[in-house]
Amino acid sequence: MTVTTEDRYLPTEHGDVFSRRWRTGHSQRTPIILMHDSLGCVELWRDFPERLAVVTERDVIAYDRLGFGRSAAHPGGWSNSFIRDEALKFFPPVWQALDVEHFIALGHSVGGIMAASLAAHYPRNCRALITIAALAFVEDRTLQGIRRTQTAFAEPGQLERLRKYHGDKAEWILWAWIDTWLSESYASWTIKDSAPAVNTPLLAIHGLEDEYGSVAHPQQIAALGTNRVEKLLLKGCQHVPHREQPELVIETIRVFVDAMEP
Repeated sequence: MTVTTEDRYLPTEHGDVFSRRWRTGHSQRTPIILMHDSLGCVELWRDFPERLAVVTERDVIAYDRLGFGRSAAHPGGWSNSFIRDEALKFFPPVWQALDVEHFIALGHSVGGIMAASLAAHYPRNCRALITIAALAFVEDRTLQGIRRTQTAFAEPGQLERLRKYHGDKAEWILWAWIDTWLSESYASWTIKDSAPAVNTPLLAIHGLEDEYGSVAHPQQIAALGTNRVEKLLLKGCQHVPHREQPELVIETIRVFVDAMEP
């Protein structure tokens, strides 16, 4: 199958949002919209979107959230409700500009939480939810993992890794992530704050060696579901299953979405 890519800047009242669509020629099938992680962007999905598009025979769409990648700077007002804000405030104009009525929400890490929030808030339009290494609450392993990453980024040259993809927004991105998750005010957060319930088919993927979250996270995410719920727990896998075990992850997603919409 030939997949073509289409890059667009989507104008919104908060600034231009960069998006990329991997087109398969199967426009009648519900596309998959990707939500990136706390330090991520379109480019950091690497070859996963194209491979996913080929195997599922569906268009795949990714965008850089405001403040990330090639999108405009975040307009401010960042708070502990940033996940809900993405679903209710920043996603709608992107969704409208993409001219997509129905979608499958797929997110990695915090993007998985955001995808769950989309599924919860737009149940008539979100046909399915797929989370990869998403967190459901703040546990000691989460905090320890973030502190280790904070220490690593303090090493000379490490921040340049983020600047390669985010430019002068890199430092804001790093500290927005660290300060939010390590703050005392965020310690009581749970995914139910962002996604009280999910009525669409739900697939939760999680590595058993995930350095940011134990197996309790996919279990709690699965408990949100009131429809068909599936879990894929991967041995010997850490926080990036779609990069560590891509073939299994992509094939599991294909089977899941085909069962929903052949």
